Amino acid sequence: MTKLLPVLESAPAGACCAPLASAPLSVEDAKALATQLKALADPARLRLLSLMLANQDMEGCTCDLTDALGLSQPTVSHHLKKLTEAGIVYADRKQGPWTYYRVSVEALAGLAGVISGTAAPAAAPA
Repeated sequence: MTKLLPVLESAPAGACCAPLASAPLSVEDAKALATQLKALADPARLRLLSLMLANQDMEGCTCDLTDALGLSQPTVSHHLKKLTEAGIVYADRKQGPWTYYRVSVEALAGLAGVISGTAAPAAAPA
């Protein structure tokens, strides 16, 4: 039986801030951007993201990702937690003991825009 999980709003969709070259980052924007970049600055997490992006649905089950990386389930879950906290992936659904994670295309596009200088300024918090 498939159980849908709620999506947590841990990070806004897209980028945290305006492009780096447009203006100096605020302290808050710098912290948000650093959180996302730190989450990506790990070889295992980059491989997890690559595996998920290579999947047609841009998702991965912890069971499949564990085997593909040759890491233990707790280690893969830890890395997925870090990517989730950064808003780069999210828990899409749960089937039995396994959680399926999906890539947040908006978050990756936002990061790319911040770094390349093409992102629109971030909206003010509600």
